[in-house]
Amino acid sequence: MNAVPFTPRETWHFDTDRIGRRVLVYEHVESTNTLAAAIATEEDADGLVLIADHQHAGRGQYGRTWMSRPGSSLLMSVVVRPPVELRQPVILTAWAAIAVAESILSLTSVQARIKWPNDLLIRGKKVCGILIEQSNNAAGVTTVVGIGLNLTQTAEDFTQANLPDATSLGVVSGGLIDPRTAASVVIRKLDLEYARLIAGERVAVEADWKWRIGLLGRQVIVEHPGGATTTGRLRDMSFDGLEVEDSEGFVRVLTPESVARIRAA
Repeated sequence: MNAVPFTPRETWHFDTDRIGRRVLVYEHVESTNTLAAAIATEEDADGLVLIADHQHAGRGQYGRTWMSRPGSSLLMSVVVRPPVELRQPVILTAWAAIAVAESILSLTSVQARIKWPNDLLIRGKKVCGILIEQSNNAAGVTTVVGIGLNLTQTAEDFTQANLPDATSLGVVSGGLIDPRTAASVVIRKLDLEYARLIAGERVAVEADWKWRIGLLGRQVIVEHPGGATTTGRLRDMSFDGLEVEDSEGFVRVLTPESVARIRAA
């Protein structure tokens, strides 16, 4: 394998408030998140976006490897230094998920749902994954938000890759989604949603997140790290945790860290 080039192919600049004022675009990298973490020590890295046509060792949740055909997905990492009150991974994941969901709506006129904790689904099939990684470096506490959004793969591509539960914007829209257009829309939505959080609109962002998960009031199965489960009616959910009521009326409060997955029973 050739050495991974760390010199960007080009640099874009958007007229946004924070996210995407500088965008480094690469032909291929090992992982946009890994490269973003290395660059995140730079003083002016807040709001930096990295995009790659292809990555050799992209990471998903729980250390899974994530691969895609060159040019078929939007592979993006965003560097942010949020204030203390916004550093919870659940908040930052919600921010990215809402922004990408709004981008999907703009690009395809199709609504996407959030699957806890970090996937976006269209008609029950995964179209996007999000990975939050945080570190404390010389520049302070830094968050790298990795986004992998399927754009041009066909149903046959997913069948050949043994991914029957995956889809792409091309499949759901019946059209060709240009990667640069998709990147522009996603970056602008990320910037708008981040501005809402910074402005103190956490409750409004939380409400959008809950609506897109779509499980309030329903019977759910909550899977915990390690394999244990909790079953009951989802009475409420917030960035602070879930309230699940069992058949006897007992309400259990679960922290976001104690929830691996949640699904309809």
